[in-house]
Amino acid sequence: MKTIKGPGLFLAQFAGDEAPFNSFDAITKWAADIGYKGVQVPTWDARLIDLKKAAESKGYCDDLAGQARDNGVVITELSTHLQGQLVAVHPAYDEGFDGFAAPEVRGNPKARQAWAVDQVKLALTASKHLGLNAMASFSGALAWPYLYPWPQRPAGLVETAFDELAKRWKPILDHAEECGVDICYEIHPGEDLHDGITYEMFLERTGNHARACMLYDPSHYILQCLDYLDNIDIYKDRIRMFHVKDAEFNPTGRQGVYGGFQSWVNRAGRFRSLGDGQVDFGAVFSKMTANDFDGWAVVEWECALKHPEDGAREGAEFVKHHIIRVTEKAFDDFATGGTDEAANRRMLGI
Repeated sequence: MKTIKGPGLFLAQFAGDEAPFNSFDAITKWAADIGYKGVQVPTWDARLIDLKKAAESKGYCDDLAGQARDNGVVITELSTHLQGQLVAVHPAYDEGFDGFAAPEVRGNPKARQAWAVDQVKLALTASKHLGLNAMASFSGALAWPYLYPWPQRPAGLVETAFDELAKRWKPILDHAEECGVDICYEIHPGEDLHDGITYEMFLERTGNHARACMLYDPSHYILQCLDYLDNIDIYKDRIRMFHVKDAEFNPTGRQGVYGGFQSWVNRAGRFRSLGDGQVDFGAVFSKMTANDFDGWAVVEWECALKHPEDGAREGAEFVKHHIIRVTEKAFDDFATGGTDEAANRRMLGI
């Protein structure tokens, strides 16, 4: 068994225009000061990283990693959630997602997709330059608007969508293989890869690509009423990244999983700061440890109620408390009587 690394912090929800959140130098100092040992970096945020330069220059990456180390943290992974989302966009979401893209490709779905593919590839190359072995992303979605089977879906609609999704990602996955970096898809509502079944559908179409891996986040499973502990055992060989995020699901006689178009505060299912929701993190960390997960436990703060700085500060302590330092010996070694093959045979009467 291996001890999980952490705590790490995903910086996406904290980056902003005010100090100390407006530069990589300042935000990494802040993260270290409140107890974090690592940071996961959103590659779409130019305040934190110049993605093109990171892909072109190992020297730039060495300097960025050195700056992080000088400030007391390491870079755990890069994230391409927003760019990955744009690899596959259903036309219903064109306008909603256009803001994720560079201004010059907005309003042009084909150009936007090409830009997104290039961005994800750049981040994979940058990950290689940083000496990282995993990168976080979203899959994007073509079939998501047809999630509920009404009106009745035409035969082959979903299959065609997943064929196309795999076709778009296969060259990116091949580049990931060249870089020695796993793409860890966050299994997330709004993506075509939103549960285990859909991940398997995608995986099969990529030829079970070795680099098509998972980012495990139990909060998204709580809100789908999915067994988030069983999921760890089923996909332990594919889970290469871990977001520590809490959630709660409290259905009423008026609303359930779909939330009735309500705000996050008023939904039956909502994200909470660590320890304020319903995820059994004692069991999660135990299973992850028993299954030899040796990556980072990265806090992703999203809460409908609590201030982000309080959530971040409390999250560092929460993860520290839950990381299990693995034992190097069995608890009952003190009681061993010593034995050998001959003794074993005598004890069995053979």
